[in-house]
Amino acid sequence: MHEVISDSDPPVILEAVNLSKSFGGKPALRDLSFTVREGEIFGLLGHNGAGKSTALGILLGMVEPDRGEARIGGHSVQRKRANALRYAGAIFESPAFYDYLSGWDNLKVLMSYSGGFEKEAALQVLEEVDLKDRIHSRVSTYSHGMRQRLALAQALLPEPRLLLLDEPTDGLDPEGIKWFRDFILQLREERGITVLFNSHLLPEVEQMCDRVAIVRQGRKVYDGQLGGIADEQVTLEIEADPSAQAELCYGRLGGEKQRGSSRVVFPEGTDPSVVASELVGAGVALRKLTPVRRSLEDVYLEVSSRDSGKEAEE
Repeated sequence: MHEVISDSDPPVILEAVNLSKSFGGKPALRDLSFTVREGEIFGLLGHNGAGKSTALGILLGMVEPDRGEARIGGHSVQRKRANALRYAGAIFESPAFYDYLSGWDNLKVLMSYSGGFEKEAALQVLEEVDLKDRIHSRVSTYSHGMRQRLALAQALLPEPRLLLLDEPTDGLDPEGIKWFRDFILQLREERGITVLFNSHLLPEVEQMCDRVAIVRQGRKVYDGQLGGIADEQVTLEIEADPSAQAELCYGRLGGEKQRGSSRVVFPEGTDPSVVASELVGAGVALRKLTPVRRSLEDVYLEVSSRDSGKEAEE
């Protein structure tokens, strides 16, 4: 599935173009391409080892691709990294801090590498990430969640237009995950910040993202809006007797019963009332007919299974 672009779409802020990378002869990315538009929250979704962190490393100029190019704001990350990353903030892999220093001193040191430290701006960001009360404690005393908030503060201090986040909720407890989700949504709402993050956590992606790209073994297998995922097919939970006769009705309407389940998948636009009428008209006793919204997990498993089938054929 490819992205449909219209004249009314916001401008593209990030492009990944045919990114390929191998380590020790083993492909980590295979011609991965996608775009992110201004104001979007975009999720790069896949199992651990799918190539998500490699892709983010290339976008940040920390990993050199074998082929392809990444662009931020129209600037090539590979050829003009400083220009490309000028308005980007990031959390990549496990945030590294000086444990013997306070959070405040860590920010001062780390920001000195990229253009200087402004006290008032830092205080404002620390207020936003709810770390102001502990910012003068040593980082060695911080919990995992506090370290993530310090990393988020560091990423926000350059006032970025784009945030790139590598598994940002990994290891957080449910309360920490909810705080992070609400904070990112608030950032987009109040500042218009664009966010790309990779994750293997399906519920988080589903609750936060406008669009997703699903990556399997380094290759993109889905790219599109979350709303479109649910609408591509009509899934109904149906209990009816006799089952053999009911399945003949499903077939006439283009439906297919899922093996070992009472769910039946019909083509896009199928009216459930038409299905009910078909069954009743054929003399089928209908006990239950309920529309089921396909989740991101359903789609993820479906496209992953489909891709596995292609690889087996190859």
